[in-house]
Amino acid sequence: MVKLGVYTAILHDRGLREALEVIKSLGLVGAEINAGGFIPTPHLPVDELLSGKVSPDEYLSVFAETGVELTGLNCNGNPLHPDPEVGRTDAHDLRRAIEVAGLLGVTRIVCMSGLPEAHAGGTVPAWNVIPWDSTYLDALEYQWDTVAVPFWREMNARAAEHGVKLCIEMHPHNLVYNPATLERLVERTGATNIGAEMDTSHLFWQGIDPVAAVEHLGDLVFHAAAKDTRINDAATINGVLDDRFSRVPPEEDPLSLGGRYTLCRWPTNSSWDFVAVGRGHDVEYWSRFLNALEKIDPNMAVNVEHEDAELGQLEGLQVAAETLTTAHARHRVLA
Repeated sequence: MVKLGVYTAILHDRGLREALEVIKSLGLVGAEINAGGFIPTPHLPVDELLSGKVSPDEYLSVFAETGVELTGLNCNGNPLHPDPEVGRTDAHDLRRAIEVAGLLGVTRIVCMSGLPEAHAGGTVPAWNVIPWDSTYLDALEYQWDTVAVPFWREMNARAAEHGVKLCIEMHPHNLVYNPATLERLVERTGATNIGAEMDTSHLFWQGIDPVAAVEHLGDLVFHAAAKDTRINDAATINGVLDDRFSRVPPEEDPLSLGGRYTLCRWPTNSSWDFVAVGRGHDVEYWSRFLNALEKIDPNMAVNVEHEDAELGQLEGLQVAAETLTTAHARHRVLA
């Protein structure tokens, strides 16, 4: 049966043992731990593991003691960013995450494809979609041929060497943001160790049905995130490409995304919002989603990612855990 767990970024204010005890108290069995990229790594001593100061057995002992399995690492970032303060750092983090995963016997790393500049010499990432004008197709050809394909061929080889699968989160503002672009990355690189992490939330707001996407991708689905999206009434006016975001003032300590870049403020009266599992789609939908995943891999990890701004830390995890466990129990009864 699929392994329900939590991506522990929401629990970074607690030590690793306490975070795992929270997961266990929710009736869940798995943990996904951050290994670099956008956010810090308080639950994973990367340097100490790589240097040998902390042994894999020593680190993994807390998982054994709490009864929670380490089901994956997360290294979401933009390794193709043209600003070296971001791109080189995130690429370095991913290389190290692959090595650490190999040491720990972890076979799944969640990451993003990244997004480069539109042309040689560009200084900012450029997301080129719907290339009806050949200008945008020129940019896409440069981004894929010159930047992305060589990088991901290297990452695939590293992952294969260490026995790791790279699970690409299909995320807008990345070259890979839907099943077609995920398949393109695999095909263009000849990858054996690159596939999809099914983060439902980023598919929902694009109008993609995650169940249909799972069924389409089949064995290319390696891992999953449980996060919901609610489409709001404002979408009938502004659609899902709503750009009314704004800067968070420095005095409010905006969340760093690497280098000088920060997370922006969500629009008021937004077209869509990330919500806890069950607050955008009902139990019946999540039962179908878990069923689709289990058909591909009965042991697939499905980790809650809590980004519901309307619910507290533990409240959001509890809502998600209750929805998923109910959905999974319903699926098991019907199966």
